[in-house]
Amino acid sequence: MSTFWSDNLPKLGQMVAAIAIFLAVLAVIFFLAGRANGKKQRPIAIIIFLGPALVLLLFGLLGPAIRTLILSFKGSASHSWVGFANYHWLFTDESERIVLRNTFFWILFTPIVTTGLGLLLAVLLDRMRRESVAKSLIFMPMAISLVGASITWSFVYKYANSNQPQVGLMSSLAKHLGFEPTNWLLTQPLNTFLLMVIFVWSQTGFAMVILSAAIKNVPTDVVEASALDGATGWRLFRGITFPMVRSTFIVVLATMVVTSLKLFDIVRASTGGNFGTSVLANEMYSETFIRYDAGRGAAMAIVLFILVIPVLIYNITNLRRERAIS
Repeated sequence: MSTFWSDNLPKLGQMVAAIAIFLAVLAVIFFLAGRANGKKQRPIAIIIFLGPALVLLLFGLLGPAIRTLILSFKGSASHSWVGFANYHWLFTDESERIVLRNTFFWILFTPIVTTGLGLLLAVLLDRMRRESVAKSLIFMPMAISLVGASITWSFVYKYANSNQPQVGLMSSLAKHLGFEPTNWLLTQPLNTFLLMVIFVWSQTGFAMVILSAAIKNVPTDVVEASALDGATGWRLFRGITFPMVRSTFIVVLATMVVTSLKLFDIVRASTGGNFGTSVLANEMYSETFIRYDAGRGAAMAIVLFILVIPVLIYNITNLRRERAIS
């Protein structure tokens, strides 16, 4: 016990001292702000509120981004400049082409399926009896981490040899229906789509809740007037409901695209990126922390960053257009 305190007491003292200094600096800043008056009051208030955020943005985001960009033009061992060699390797190497293909499949299918299924559930569950219970059950997988969801679904995809009992759900169903079970997570490219199922199962609840809140904000009088004009079912959804929630749908879709691009947990926990299932985020981790090639890992990070930019620009442009219309 004495060893524990002797080892950790200095660290605890440093932490307390750092917190005390931080609070003292804040106290001085707010004291000076309170003393300011006249023309100086507004610029001082702007500095106080924006200054810390800009400093954190500079050292926590902009600095590492510039360093990553520089690393992407360097080699692994000597850290010498290699130009665009890392990017050339990424787009020409056969194994990395599979990684890029998988990443494309992820951003093509999972956002559309997840957001579309969330919208469908939000419409079907709207104003039904005990709506909150059904929504809570659908949203429940969102409370589980993606690693936990991957472990849960590993029992669904579990495979045993033909001379052993099948305990995996998919293998048991296949055997019951007269088919020969296979090792699902080793079968390419089926295993990639099976991993997508985990993502859809985990994130559909999020999409449903956000879109359901948007549907609740659709004016009741508009819906009732459309119903009196004969608009029901699909016509009501196409003409009234979806146009009203279109901006929210795009926001959720963009969120799912970004989440799919930076996906790491499911692939790492399920297959480790083996058997042709790796994606850019997982490969970036492998190159940087397993193969110790920071240059190639940085190049992958820059590619991910570039892929995210158009999504964010479109999302911001769409929101500004919606605000201008309203």
